[in-house]
Amino acid sequence: MSEYECAKNKISDASQREPPFVTFVNGVRKVYDCHELLKLDRFQLLQHKAFFKAVTVDAGGYGVSWDDERDLSEYELWHNGVEVEQDTA
Repeated sequence: MSEYECAKNKISDASQREPPFVTFVNGVRKVYDCHELLKLDRFQLLQHKAFFKAVTVDAGGYGVSWDDERDLSEYELWHNGVEVEQDTA
């Protein structure tokens, strides 16, 4: 991925609601399906709403995280998220 592509894919905001979505610095909003993640042991805590809502954007916009062990990169969210209209997110 080029330096330009990395820069445009940085995350500026992450929702704390379901379905989860992120907003990138270029204004694109994407929804990410967490169902596959929930099959992994380390992401089981995301089933608890209070924990799920603790999501934060990592420094520099390079991903989102819930704690030191549960995070998703901007690459994963950009390439596997589904773009949504501004009004629906």
